[in-house]
Amino acid sequence: MSHAANSKWVDACIIAFISVICLLCLLPMIHLLALSFSSNGAIMAGKVSLYPIGFNLTAYKSVFAHAAMVRSLFFSIFLVCLFTAVAMFMTIIAAYPLTKSKLRGRNFFLFLIVLTMFFSGGIIPDYLLMRELHLLDKIWVLVLPGAISAFYLLILKTFFSSIPVELEESARMDGASYFRILWSIMLPLSLPSLATLSLFYAVGRWNGFQDALIYITSQELYPIQLKLYALVISGQANDLSIMEAQNAGAPVPQSLKAASIMFGTVPILLVYPFIQRYFISGAMIGAVKG
Repeated sequence: MSHAANSKWVDACIIAFISVICLLCLLPMIHLLALSFSSNGAIMAGKVSLYPIGFNLTAYKSVFAHAAMVRSLFFSIFLVCLFTAVAMFMTIIAAYPLTKSKLRGRNFFLFLIVLTMFFSGGIIPDYLLMRELHLLDKIWVLVLPGAISAFYLLILKTFFSSIPVELEESARMDGASYFRILWSIMLPLSLPSLATLSLFYAVGRWNGFQDALIYITSQELYPIQLKLYALVISGQANDLSIMEAQNAGAPVPQSLKAASIMFGTVPILLVYPFIQRYFISGAMIGAVKG
């Protein structure tokens, strides 16, 4: 077998393997989507698999009619936007100075940053710290503690380091300050990496619920994922099913849970197409140069 034929065979095997993995990842979501659109009888009889049976929108009507769920969705969108903006700002202003070899104590700062990737204080010390800072049950407790990821900071620092130093030296000769260089040169050239890290931050915040579970007690500050966590962990549809319990056509808990999960998952999925062109290059470039 020639080298070209062997290479095509290997490529075909890799594509087939990745396709199977992608299919296995999609099947649970397809099943939930089918449940959310199926009739009560079909769900209770266990007939629903990968396509809806007895198509109806009752579950989605119940979810959208529930004020707390809708409020949590809009709060989560606001929270993700705020968190991503704060996280990217702090990551940028921390990563750029670390690219300067003349920065005193740079290696020490890098050591401390890397150290946080291996060790943490733990849940109880974190809770006590948030309490002493008077952040409990406030929106900032969901923003500030995770505003800088050491891993993402190192990726962005590596990306900044890969930009030719001659560009910065030329700007310095023209009298540009470091802030001007960062704003006019570094950030425009780093757009793929910035878009990718913004996506990672946004998805991480959107999917997070453990910090809200620990620090938040007010229903108004519940993100959508905490609502879904309570919905799934309870094994029933909680107040959604109670609200509809007296109605003969009320959706069963399985249908409500599936609709609620889709309700909380689709918004973040809609972000991917808008930054897809940046994603691949941004994910790879920061890892090229050490």
